[in-house]
Amino acid sequence: MTANGIASIGECMIELSGQTGDSWRMGFAGDTFNTLWALHALSPERPATYVSAFGDDPFSHDQIAFFGRNGIGIGNSPVIAGARPGLYAITLTGAERAFTYWRSDAAARQLASDPAALAKSLENQALVYFSGITLAILDEVARKTLLAAIVEARAAGSLIAFDPNYRPRLWQSSEAAQAAILEALAVADIALPTFPDEQMLFGDPTPQATVERLGKLTGEIVVKNGEQPALIALNGVSQSVDAVHVAAPVDTTGAGDSFNGGYLAARIAGHAPDAAAHRAHKVAAAVVQVRGALAPFETLRAAFDS
Repeated sequence: MTANGIASIGECMIELSGQTGDSWRMGFAGDTFNTLWALHALSPERPATYVSAFGDDPFSHDQIAFFGRNGIGIGNSPVIAGARPGLYAITLTGAERAFTYWRSDAAARQLASDPAALAKSLENQALVYFSGITLAILDEVARKTLLAAIVEARAAGSLIAFDPNYRPRLWQSSEAAQAAILEALAVADIALPTFPDEQMLFGDPTPQATVERLGKLTGEIVVKNGEQPALIALNGVSQSVDAVHVAAPVDTTGAGDSFNGGYLAARIAGHAPDAAAHRAHKVAAAVVQVRGALAPFETLRAAFDS
């Protein structure tokens, strides 16, 4: 069977976003799901799978149903009795957001609890994507199980993409984060770091320093840097790709995740890295002009194709 699917591994949470007054809007989001959402919108011909673990509570049922209504499956992800999804709330100051989390006992922490099911979910995938947050919610044994499954998928022909997405509060120490992220980069074909994260965790003085460091581990690197140009490197040759300026952003939630989705969709469609980054910047610019992490599919497609 030809590998044609796209899979993303991690945690999708309940998202509460502040509205007018005391009202809140509930949705579902999380870094790797946000990326898959954009990827699926921009690669609709490819089966999309969100690989995680889910609870058996009403919110988990609603979450899985939401995925299904939007054409996203859960593969062989376990459904765990008594478990439930994590939750986060977004508060905005202008367009800049702050997050408050409740996720310490989330079902997704058990996504590698069934190694055979995890491996099955990654079969026949053209692309497998995961992040540093995926690693951070797992204990050390589960991380090794996850990376073993990813190595197996890569050996079977899957392209592996990884965003280090460093979040200090999720890690016991910066040293633990460094070690886990370096292990993941060693099994990835495409790295999608964000420069301020790399600067914080590894002390990189410039995006070029990030490219040079990561170039020892993986062949294709895209260093995102907010409204600054992205730095693209393929097999040691780097180039800068300007971002798309948005004069009045509404909500920056999910911009980097959607950039990743746009870039990966373009790459698996055959576009060169610089062209993929141009499309990804346009997707990210569209996302910051809507509230919440998930822009409508039509909005993403219009930006990607413009």
